[in-house]
Amino acid sequence: MSNDILQKISWFRNEQIAGIALPERFTFPFYYEPHPLAKIAVSELQHYLETQTDLDHNFGLSPEKEGSVIGKMFGVLVVQDAEGKLGYLSAFSGKLANSNDHPKFVPPVFDMLIENSFFLKEVEIISAVNHRITEICSDEDYQSLRENIEKLSAQSAQEISTLKTQLRSNKITRDQIRESNRSLSKQDYHLAEAGLIRESLFDKRLLRDLTNKWKPLLEEKQTRLSQIEKAIEALKNERRERSAALQQQLFEKYSFLNKNGKRKSLQEVFSQTPFGKPPSAAGECATPKLLQFAFENGYKPLAMAEFWWGASPVSEIRKHKHFYPACTGKCKPILAHMLEGMPVEENPFLVNTDGRYDLEIIFEDDSLAVVNKPAGLRSVPGVDIEDSVYSRLKNIWKKTEPLMVHRLDMDTSGLLVIAKTQQVHKHLQRQFLQRTVSKRYRALLSKVIDQSEGEIDLPLSADLFNRPRQLVCFETGKKSVTKWKMIKRYKATTKVDFWPLTGRTHQLRMHAAHELGLDAPIVGDDLYGTASERMCLHAASIEFMHPKTKEKISFEVEESF
Repeated sequence: MSNDILQKISWFRNEQIAGIALPERFTFPFYYEPHPLAKIAVSELQHYLETQTDLDHNFGLSPEKEGSVIGKMFGVLVVQDAEGKLGYLSAFSGKLANSNDHPKFVPPVFDMLIENSFFLKEVEIISAVNHRITEICSDEDYQSLRENIEKLSAQSAQEISTLKTQLRSNKITRDQIRESNRSLSKQDYHLAEAGLIRESLFDKRLLRDLTNKWKPLLEEKQTRLSQIEKAIEALKNERRERSAALQQQLFEKYSFLNKNGKRKSLQEVFSQTPFGKPPSAAGECATPKLLQFAFENGYKPLAMAEFWWGASPVSEIRKHKHFYPACTGKCKPILAHMLEGMPVEENPFLVNTDGRYDLEIIFEDDSLAVVNKPAGLRSVPGVDIEDSVYSRLKNIWKKTEPLMVHRLDMDTSGLLVIAKTQQVHKHLQRQFLQRTVSKRYRALLSKVIDQSEGEIDLPLSADLFNRPRQLVCFETGKKSVTKWKMIKRYKATTKVDFWPLTGRTHQLRMHAAHELGLDAPIVGDDLYGTASERMCLHAASIEFMHPKTKEKISFEVEESF
């Protein structure tokens, strides 16, 4: 094995791993607690990042560092060689310091940045086309011609409009004269009418002459403009075609291995997904890089972990040194192929609860029911899991179909309202849509909050390539507003009440975790914070109008955390 390959692996010392059992199955990449070996690897890698001075990359951790702040996802892969020796590989997502080549880190699946690569050559050509388009578009003669045409078009339109207004006035006057001429003798009437017709023909000639005056002038300039814009469009088409061809060539170059030596290109991997084609930067994440290097060089993958290094990005929840799962949109299809044939930990999202959680019915009449949903139970059945509030009530009610008015996340406990008839369901849904339903949630936050109360207004949108995660987006996000109040401060946590004034997906979880919100993830939030036995978010109270009695009814259940 070459020295270059050996440089990429860091071997564990015997005293580091004494007494630690090897994982029986590989890490489930989309929900995991890092294995002790992975934690040791991460600790070493983070120490390396803290002490490394050669990385010319601004993670946003030092005020002295210049350049754009770009935090990064890093990953480790615990591996075993043919002799049973244990070590780990390291990787980063995307590029680091605008390069793929760094001594400690495995290379990308395909390095498009190597000298004289087809990618760089083609990018140079596309850049030249871009430069030519910019050059033409910024040319003074082109800009002057466009401005001249715009000015002349406006002037001609104004003159023609003014003349038409005058001609309409002339016609009205002629019509009035005709009406008054009806009392004339037949001979005098015909003489007067002939004069009016001459005036009408004269007006038409005026309009025709004015139109003919402007038409050739504008056509000549428009022809010159069209010739230039055809040249711009031809360059844009060339750029589009070259970019598409380059992208397709890259798709084929990104070829992923699995333990059986089977390869699949990016195009093959994503052809059966809803995307139909690979999203941007697919294949550049840390875990696919790590697995690829391990398979190519005969290492057995045992466990993985990924963590964020650097300042938090504006849009998504990423905390310095926190562990995160692999992304679903870009990595899930790739890892499905790469992990094929390997024993992998069970997907916790597919574990059937089998009635392990008690469902308490707080209130029930002929119209509706209010239940206290335990954390860990779904509101409605999933693709592979039937057990849920819906299925349990259906089993209890037998002939009555439970109609879910609203939902709670699987890991959120608390009050849910379920209708028994379509009419009641419609009435309750209207109350939710009109925001006349009052809801209060209680949460335990992962740090001490200095403020006592406030309002959070952060617009949210779906992270299309990493569902079900949400993003903060001030351009396309939907308005999301939450009022909150501190209930009690503990040594390292804070208990708060939330009143959601809008009902966006993961609104409370995002508003708690985001640095522009409370910057304190809810305890146990596996998506935006750190997973634990349960997420400490509870729908504590709800008040609404009963659809039949028209009276306000309210319910309250204390949190169990």
